[in-house]
Amino acid sequence: MEKMRAMVLSECAPVESNPLKLSHIDKHEIKKPNEILLEIEACGVCHSQLHGIEGDWKDIGIPPFLPTVPGHEVVGKVVEIGKDVTKFKVGDRAGVTPLLEACKTCQYCKEGKEYLCESSTVTGESFRGGYTEYITVSEDFATKVPQDMKAEYAAPLFCAGITAYKAVKAAEPQTHKKIGIFGIGGVGHMAVQFAKVEGVDVIAFSRSKNHLNVAKRLGAKDTMVFSDSQDEFLQEIKAKHGMLDAAIVFAPADIVTDTAIKAVKKGGLIVIATVGKNPEFMAFEEKTIRGTLIGSTKDMEQVIKICNEKNLEVITETYPLEEANEVLKKLKNSEIEARAVLIP
Repeated sequence: MEKMRAMVLSECAPVESNPLKLSHIDKHEIKKPNEILLEIEACGVCHSQLHGIEGDWKDIGIPPFLPTVPGHEVVGKVVEIGKDVTKFKVGDRAGVTPLLEACKTCQYCKEGKEYLCESSTVTGESFRGGYTEYITVSEDFATKVPQDMKAEYAAPLFCAGITAYKAVKAAEPQTHKKIGIFGIGGVGHMAVQFAKVEGVDVIAFSRSKNHLNVAKRLGAKDTMVFSDSQDEFLQEIKAKHGMLDAAIVFAPADIVTDTAIKAVKKGGLIVIATVGKNPEFMAFEEKTIRGTLIGSTKDMEQVIKICNEKNLEVITETYPLEEANEVLKKLKNSEIEARAVLIP
């Protein structure tokens, strides 16, 4: 059996203890006639992996089992196809989102919301993750990537990009609608740009001056340093902008979610794209709180199309696969400007 290099997690532990170990595991092979085999060119490092690896999300079943190979925003070259594959040929490039497969028969799958499927498989929560050299995926859950799109640009689109796109859509964007984006990292910096494509007036919030400079450069109308002194901070937002029409929350802190809800006008909309406690909610203010999760394969095609046509920027820094532990430490310490990408 051919082997491949992989960064394997055998037990959840703080990233400072280097929990990912470079291993040689069996190279993936096509097992079903509708699968393709990708030789991985790049895999983005998502903040949710940090929570999974450190065991923060055990209570919601992540990771579902160990050992595992993390990584769920993957781009690669098609090196082999199953006998029934029609969507791809050898030599094409393709990407995989966190949705590795779904049943295709349940209510969600039939509605085009396959990412909500109860029996879906998540990329990077089994041995089929992206911190390695090869991955197999059903052709229905892979998306074509243009030949001239750089791998380190394309990989983050498959989680950060689609999450940002879908969150902006969930905020019901319209020209000059005032939308606050809370948290400008790997996902937030993409959301600023997707919102701009829709003509939205973006106000970006972050604790990091660096991230706010990025948001400003990418087209945010205004940026504000987030503060935990909630009353003062809300007063400052009101003085500068009045109440927000909508807010999108990417920062994984309950105080941020709570502040975002309070910064939105009555009857407004708050999109939450993170995991946390249920925030306080005043029913009589008629606000809508909406969750969001990646997106469908159709959404993913749109993300690639928009990024390609509008030349949206993806801020990345690349590292060799073997440095996955170091990269996760940097991510934990907010030392990554937007998205780190591992190159096998």
